[in-house]
Amino acid sequence: MRARMGLCRPWQAGLGLVELLVALVLGLLVSLAAATLLLSAQSGYAAQDQLAQTDDAGRFALEAIERAVRQSAWVDLEREDAPPAPAATAARIGGLDNHMLAGGGPGTDNARPGGVNGSDVLALRFDGAGAGADGDGSVLSCAGFAVGAGNEGWSIFHVAVDAAGVAELRCKYRGQKNWRSDALVGGVDSFQVLYGLDTDEPRDGLPNQYLAAGAVNALDAALVLDGATPGERERDLRRKTHWKRVASVRVALLLHGAAGGAGGREPLIYELFGPGYSSAGDPGTRIDEARLAPAQRWRERRSFATTIVLRNAAM
Repeated sequence: MRARMGLCRPWQAGLGLVELLVALVLGLLVSLAAATLLLSAQSGYAAQDQLAQTDDAGRFALEAIERAVRQSAWVDLEREDAPPAPAATAARIGGLDNHMLAGGGPGTDNARPGGVNGSDVLALRFDGAGAGADGDGSVLSCAGFAVGAGNEGWSIFHVAVDAAGVAELRCKYRGQKNWRSDALVGGVDSFQVLYGLDTDEPRDGLPNQYLAAGAVNALDAALVLDGATPGERERDLRRKTHWKRVASVRVALLLHGAAGGAGGREPLIYELFGPGYSSAGDPGTRIDEARLAPAQRWRERRSFATTIVLRNAAM
């Protein structure tokens, strides 16, 4: 028995210092790899979530603008009282290049040059429908408030900066007591509008050329107006204005996500109306990330564009 016990090796009672250090290092490496994978998955999920939110915001903005533009061309031909003569009314569509709206005030009276990254202003008028101030709910402002028959509604789209310094697309409208401006979507880099003019005689309702608001206003400024008094010339301008020749509207919008979503890549250039559009006299249609403020550069961006055809002639 003693001889047999002498041949047996003693059992190991614990780990040596070297073995313990190796186990700790391996455990730390595994934990580090797991943490890296977790952070990578979380970052990817956050980036996808930001892109999804940006896509939703862009589609929502275009739908709101499209509905308002088409509504501006609507005329209730079933009204018991005859609608006013088109020549006597103001144009339903108007706009300003590279402008922003400051404070309150009716319509675009408080517009001033210097829009956010050259953003434009799109102003739309429309008639209400249904009895009462709120009508039947079929005609809505860009903020979603109903407008009744006999009332003129407004939907004005513009870009402004909120209290946190974030640019947002806003809807300005006329309420029952005063004018208000509500945010539609945030993270706006640029909002641009072109107007398709029907220059044929007689008009066929199809756009022949797309111009910025400044070019349309320049055409109006070159008109020879009839009338001996300013009021008569104003009425003649309402009749001849090129804004009543607008047959379609082309809208482009550039939105960005949260900070840090595109770190490490080279700055990009966004042509909102495509590389074929000459943007020399139309600021904001070409956005170069390298020229933006440092806090705005490294972000994921999405551009949205649509062309809206008016159902009825703007005239």
